[in-house]
Amino acid sequence: MSAFAPPTADVEKGVVDNGDGEARPPALDRNVTASSVHSSPSISHVQEPRRQNDPEQGEEISRIPTHKSQRPIPATLFKSITARSNATVTDPGPPPDKGLKAWTQVAMGHLVVVNTWGVISSFGAFQTYYTQDLGMEPSAVSWIGSMQMLFHFGLGMFSGRLLDVGYYHWSVVPGILLASLGMFMTSICTSYYQFFLAQGILVGVGCGLQFAPSLSLVTTYFSSHRSIALSIMAAGSATGGLIYPTIIRQLLPILGFAWTVRTMAFLMLGVGSVYAFLLTPRLPPRKSAPLFELSAFREPPYALYVIGISVFMLGVFFAFYYVSSFARDVLHAPYSTSINLLLIMNGMGLLGRLIPGFLADRLYGPLNTILPCCLATTVTLYCWTAVSSTPSLYAFASMYGFFSAGVQGLFPATLTTLTKDLSKVGTRTGMGLAFVGVATLVGPPIAGALVQRSGGSYVGAIVWGASMMAVGTGIMGCARVAVTGWKVKQRV
Repeated sequence: MSAFAPPTADVEKGVVDNGDGEARPPALDRNVTASSVHSSPSISHVQEPRRQNDPEQGEEISRIPTHKSQRPIPATLFKSITARSNATVTDPGPPPDKGLKAWTQVAMGHLVVVNTWGVISSFGAFQTYYTQDLGMEPSAVSWIGSMQMLFHFGLGMFSGRLLDVGYYHWSVVPGILLASLGMFMTSICTSYYQFFLAQGILVGVGCGLQFAPSLSLVTTYFSSHRSIALSIMAAGSATGGLIYPTIIRQLLPILGFAWTVRTMAFLMLGVGSVYAFLLTPRLPPRKSAPLFELSAFREPPYALYVIGISVFMLGVFFAFYYVSSFARDVLHAPYSTSINLLLIMNGMGLLGRLIPGFLADRLYGPLNTILPCCLATTVTLYCWTAVSSTPSLYAFASMYGFFSAGVQGLFPATLTTLTKDLSKVGTRTGMGLAFVGVATLVGPPIAGALVQRSGGSYVGAIVWGASMMAVGTGIMGCARVAVTGWKVKQRV
């Protein structure tokens, strides 16, 4: 059966014919294979079996497909995602935590982030081009990047659930196609609303369909090494943040805007075809459940952490969007310098994701590690107000890129560690990402509006962003207290 094929109708109905004219639930039939259970997105409930010799139901039975049939995806997908059930599925055992297959999933997850978060992290290059060369307002341009972030994180509540119910590839493959199509359409845009629809909506939706389910998939392969695995995956943001701005810097003067963006689109399509083939869900589909699990917010550690990281994210992406514009507007640096700053921030982000991830994995735990990273990022952003020369801006970009990458790399890992039941990791991770998505939607445009209101001064926007990050750090500190009390040395 194809990796993209939905489960058989017999398993979906929870009934197996054992050959003697009787039907019984698959959990009671010794002839049911593990693969037949694994392929089912949800075993909703055991229905009363229908006798084949019942003349009144013969027509209905004739429409039941055999084990080789596929039920139509559009008619059942939403029902599978949102339905409730009390049935159970086969437990595949604990996460392997090692081995070729597990680390292959990490490598492919890294490529997913290159194609999603890495593309979005490169928006600073577009921000500068749109404002300086196309004459658009900074705050208006920020909405394009913010829409990408909203869908990238916000769709996690839906797409993360698709992994749980067995439709991982039905989320990721359309996501690859939509994100690539959005970039192709961006190459022919000429007005603001066209850029907003193509780059903001299409690319954002495509990224959102890929990111959350892939993050949750990699999580299911690891327990003790989860922090470093997810940090390696998240480092794809730095990899993509180096590759795509470099393409823009090198090709824009030679090929022009249209073919530079098309080159990016072809690369996204090629990379996406690799991980779409190699990423493999480990857990069998769990029972269906609501998209939003309200009971998670009755757990103080989870609730405080989600609120805290969302408030923190209001300010964290302001520097990524505006450091290039700051270089050109305030320091009057050339376009090449503004792109170099973005490359330095993303390049330092590679180390900033791996080193804290290693420390969290081996020594302190993700929540203990992310809090110092949040504090250092906040202090560094406040220091931006003192930057008055190109060398000092390079120093700021290096430090901010390193510390903020630690936060970006660890916040998904911390979110998953607050979910003890791995069968719920897709739903709960998606919920957390949805809140972060709302924060990233409104944060950069607010900062851009503050820059405009201040007549081009960045001080007010910087102070606002850093203050939001300080508040968010404090709330996340409360989440740690909710987990451990006031025990300073406890790993969490």
